[in-house]
Amino acid sequence: MRHAHLTPLLGATCLSLLAFQTQAGEETQQALTDLAPFEAQYRLETRGWPSATITHTLSREGSHWLTDMRFSVAIARGQEYSRFSDRNGTIRSLLYSSSYSLLGVGDSYQLNEADIPSIDRQAALVDLSRRAGHESCTQAAPCDLEFVDHRGRDEHFQYYAVEELQTVNVPAGEFEAQRVVLNDIEKPDRFLEINFHPDWPGLIVSAEYLKEGKRQTRIRLTSFTP
Repeated sequence: MRHAHLTPLLGATCLSLLAFQTQAGEETQQALTDLAPFEAQYRLETRGWPSATITHTLSREGSHWLTDMRFSVAIARGQEYSRFSDRNGTIRSLLYSSSYSLLGVGDSYQLNEADIPSIDRQAALVDLSRRAGHESCTQAAPCDLEFVDHRGRDEHFQYYAVEELQTVNVPAGEFEAQRVVLNDIEKPDRFLEINFHPDWPGLIVSAEYLKEGKRQTRIRLTSFTP
């Protein structure tokens, strides 16, 4: 189905994205930025589809956090959300739900804590954005990351962060961002480049999904409310 092209951005950008198996140590844990609630909107552009708006929120619910990402266009819609805990810089997935439909036909999935041996991809997005730039991950020696997709299947990516912050211009304004490049181990011709806001874990400034060197999907931040 053609709506499969939307999954890479919705799931880990709304990335087809952990219990991180990285090279981080005790000092990295202490340096991680605290989570803070926000609401954001992105413009989603996918080849062969009309543009759409993604709404992305990170909110606190008692001792837990909830990240929610959703989009809707005339013939398709999708949503993913994750409830997770954050203790001493370690994120643990508690509940993960996703649903997609095209022309009114689709599927929905839900995973409980026992179904998620590593971390779900929405919680992974928050964790990755907070850790990127604090670890010794380079293009020559990338870090490994693992997470489960909407069906609970293991996914394995590698990533590295560009050393210096980048200045990125998007409809919401000009931001300094931490650029992260990810690639699917099983699909080496595909890359995801994400510019994360360094001070708001989980917040994406922009992202592009590339296949065989051609951009398939792009999102850009259009509004941000702390």
